[in-house]
Amino acid sequence: MARISGLLVALLAAFALLAPPASARTFFPTELRLPDGFQPEGIAIGAWPTAYFGSRADGRIYRASLVTGRGRVLSQGPGTPSLGIKVDSARGRLFVAGGTGGDARVLDARTGEVLASYRLAAEGAFVNDLVITREAVWFTDSFRPVLYKLPLGRHGELPAQREVGTVPLSGDIEHVPGEINGNGIVTSPDRKALLIGQSVTGRLFRVDPATGVARAVDLGGESLPHNDGQLRSGRDLYVVQNRANTVTRLELNRDGTAATVVRRATDPRFDVPATMAAFGPRFYLVNARFGTPPTPQTPYRAVAVDRF
Repeated sequence: MARISGLLVALLAAFALLAPPASARTFFPTELRLPDGFQPEGIAIGAWPTAYFGSRADGRIYRASLVTGRGRVLSQGPGTPSLGIKVDSARGRLFVAGGTGGDARVLDARTGEVLASYRLAAEGAFVNDLVITREAVWFTDSFRPVLYKLPLGRHGELPAQREVGTVPLSGDIEHVPGEINGNGIVTSPDRKALLIGQSVTGRLFRVDPATGVARAVDLGGESLPHNDGQLRSGRDLYVVQNRANTVTRLELNRDGTAATVVRRATDPRFDVPATMAAFGPRFYLVNARFGTPPTPQTPYRAVAVDRF
């Protein structure tokens, strides 16, 4: 029976990927229940119908099926946060930002084994989010005006600790002490630069990864208050504005120097979403519930909405 059930799940997942968008919406649940007291922050989805969540309470990683909604703890945490999380689908790895722990971890996406751990900063850091490029993995720090760089080898080999780099940010960005600064991060459409949101100011910056020089992205007079996680698809940039319970879609120019707000969307199920990931015809957002006092019994969930 278990074998048949597993085969059915696999067939449903394959069918959803091949079928029209309406079929995927029919089969996949629209909400994913997370463990009570989990305090989620990040969500990542790779090339398969599985979502990964990080706990800001203790660093656990929770894995859930998008097909069934069921999940389990994949990796026990180090006792410090797991915030931003991204899947390296080609190599079956998870990269995790360690928040106030000042570190980063790399996990096996299948087994949860810790493949590597890196010290990025000493006390006073808030390693918040990350983006994976062909040459490196880049991390933001919300409490310090820097980016951290984990260089990758020609075939994606992980670096030694001594190879980890820190790139100071300069240019247009002005660091505000004691506030959430650099947060969500993606690449520009031409992949020559990094786009970083600054939560406290509602601004977006294009950063030269070689120099750290940041230039403000021209938003045509618009602002993105409470900007948190980001997702880019081609020239479309989606910005999660957590306490505004809003996702804003912007259209970027090719080099990421300018963007136009196309649409703002919300949903009654949003409860301070921190970030988002995509699979098939849907976006998945994790409700961080920052305004709700956390207890061991506090419920948490992720919600799915149609792409827009």
